[in-house]
Amino acid sequence: MSITPCVLGFAQRLLASAPLLLPCSPAISATELARSRCKLHRLPAAAMEDGAAAREAERWEGYVDWRNRPAVRGRHGGMLAASFVLVVEVLENLAFLANASNLVTYLMNFMHYSPSQSATTVTNFMGTAFLLALLGGFLSDAFFTTYAIYLISAFVEFLGLVVLTIQARTPSLMPPGCAKVAGAACEPVSGPKKAMLFAGLYVTALGIGGIKGSLPSHGAEQFDEHAPRGRKGRSTFFNYFVFCLSVGALIAVTFAVWVEDNKGWQWGFGISTIAILLSIPVFVAGSRLYRNKVPTGSPLTTIAKVVLAAALARRGGAQSASNGAVIDRAPSPTGSTDMKEYCKPGDICGVAEVATEPSQELVFLNRAVQRQQRCGALSCTVQEVEDVKIVLMVLPIFFSTIMLNSCLAQLSTFSVEQAATMDTRVGGLKVPPASLPVFPVTFIILLAPVYDHIIIPFARRATGTEMGITHLQRIGTGLVLSIVAMAVAAVVEVKRKNVASNAGMLDAAAPLPITFFWIAFQYLFLGSADLFTLAGLLEFFFSEAPARMRSLATSLSWASLALGYYLSSVLVTVVNSATGRGGRRAWLQGGNLNHYHLERFYWVMCVLSTLNYLFFLFWAIRYKYRNAGVIKG
Repeated sequence: MSITPCVLGFAQRLLASAPLLLPCSPAISATELARSRCKLHRLPAAAMEDGAAAREAERWEGYVDWRNRPAVRGRHGGMLAASFVLVVEVLENLAFLANASNLVTYLMNFMHYSPSQSATTVTNFMGTAFLLALLGGFLSDAFFTTYAIYLISAFVEFLGLVVLTIQARTPSLMPPGCAKVAGAACEPVSGPKKAMLFAGLYVTALGIGGIKGSLPSHGAEQFDEHAPRGRKGRSTFFNYFVFCLSVGALIAVTFAVWVEDNKGWQWGFGISTIAILLSIPVFVAGSRLYRNKVPTGSPLTTIAKVVLAAALARRGGAQSASNGAVIDRAPSPTGSTDMKEYCKPGDICGVAEVATEPSQELVFLNRAVQRQQRCGALSCTVQEVEDVKIVLMVLPIFFSTIMLNSCLAQLSTFSVEQAATMDTRVGGLKVPPASLPVFPVTFIILLAPVYDHIIIPFARRATGTEMGITHLQRIGTGLVLSIVAMAVAAVVEVKRKNVASNAGMLDAAAPLPITFFWIAFQYLFLGSADLFTLAGLLEFFFSEAPARMRSLATSLSWASLALGYYLSSVLVTVVNSATGRGGRRAWLQGGNLNHYHLERFYWVMCVLSTLNYLFFLFWAIRYKYRNAGVIKG
């Protein structure tokens, strides 16, 4: 028998006899007695309501676990959950770069493509993979969680690599072998064999794009952006994300390249296949810890709606109802990116729309909230307008990083060709050209912990701010380092050509009497630039973008890399076209690099990078961080 009814009954009798038991106190009226009894009977229900409220407070709003149940504070998210993402990134980038860094050799030696065809095929493959990150980011925001997109994309990449592995180890699926004699051309791959090659490559590219578009966002979503500790943890995550990306690249350009060159390409593709397959159980192992953002529909629909509503609204129309509170921004990122930061005291955010006036940036979009009751399907809230403003304001920052990535493209093209003419021996070991990217990734591996554990804490103490170094300052530092790198590359090329000239080896095929470690200087500066810019760009896009567009915005970092590679090819074509007129020899043409004017091309890249930095500086000075939004009024 339960003791609760007995206790309640005794309490009721005690209250009924209260005037007799307490003669010194005023008598309790019948109405008060009834109220007391009602309150007493409601105590269990109130306790239940308090318990429900407590459980509600423990939930991460807008996030679910891997079984689509509400994510809970203390159980989901945090650095431990993000650590699984970091390990997965090592395996994922190993699988990607084990092929991409040496693919041109495979296409020339085994598929019998010409050097130009091989280079174009590799450029198209890598560019497509990075551009498809936009698709992966869009799907992560609109329809699926980043958790689901990663698993699907990893499986797709695995299928593409299986196709490439089967073809590499089956002679009947390869073009006919031939003896490469001077002046004789081998028959390149064609027909169904070519179709199989490109099917494998572009299925792999589709999987890579999905992973690039979902994995960084998935890791960053594990941190509580409403707490300083969470924001610092997220910054550390992005630093170590680039660190782990470089660890995977280091293994790829050393061990995997050696296997491909010495054991066969079937083993090289096999390493990539095994790496991406292993990444799936590692990723799944963290499932119980992940918090996954609930998709909120297509962000492109919101952008189109706001732009169209602003275009159709008449100038000077009646303003929507407002409480006079105006959203303002600050030049330093602090606080949360959530619109709750824009709520006035006493407002219930997330339950009812907060009546605030939009900010004064891009004021032409403010017309989208005018006469919103008459707009019907084009009715826009202040939050939607502010979200679209942020997307438009980060685009100039995005465009300013394309030139940097064009400079980085030189590390896998002309810089490798420079080193190939030099003495690449280290003791008794001869370093293959495809392994030369070991320099920038090694520098990143060394610099990332130093940056996160020494530079950032010092900057926080020096500036007295939470971030220490803002996102745009990090990006700007990377852009400056890219300018220095191009200047150093030009000076090193002058020295290399002087050695060739003084030794009488301008037309010689033998290695020049100069060590390839001279090339390490430009790798040092460009590797440092990549660390500052890529980590800063990933965090900038993620933290500044509206919650419903974060994966898509973060994918812009990879799209910038793809456009940088394309821009590099365009610049080479333009420079050759401009310098080859009137019967003159173009700067970047010929069969011998010693007759190129590569140093002039590097100076052109240096000047363009300087102009690009000025463009960046113009927009960065004017940029106001969304997540520092406060209320004026």
